[in-house]
Amino acid sequence: MSNRPGPVHDRCSDAPPPLLLEGVALFNRGEFFECHEILETLWRAESDPVRYLYQGILQIGVAFHHLRRANWIGAIRQLERGLAKLERYPATCQGVDVALLAQQAECCLRLLRQLGPERVGEFDWALVPRVKLVGGSLAGSDTPVGDRVLEHGAEE
Repeated sequence: MSNRPGPVHDRCSDAPPPLLLEGVALFNRGEFFECHEILETLWRAESDPVRYLYQGILQIGVAFHHLRRANWIGAIRQLERGLAKLERYPATCQGVDVALLAQQAECCLRLLRQLGPERVGEFDWALVPRVKLVGGSLAGSDTPVGDRVLEHGAEE
């Protein structure tokens, strides 16, 4: 995570906008397509560089949407893109624990690379990140995503 001051960080101390909170709640419930729709609306409407925070979270969510469909390369690419966006930000930005999300997403990326496309079905869904908000709260359900995902990624 970057600690450099500058335009990317200018709005990190702002409260999270309502659409960010809504998108994070959807992410944490494992509703990755819906999360994408909400965060894309926020990302497209924002002109400030903080928009790339929203896009990074969105891309990490999209990675797991791809993974549910056993699209290994789609999941890898979106995790890489999302992580590249998040590395621009400090450990916490707009209430989001960016460092924790990046760490968890990186763990998933490493595992997926090890599994390769042939063994993508062996991915441990309990490792899917949850977006933590500053203050210890998680937006969305209290049930971890992995507890609501059946074999092959189908939701209960």
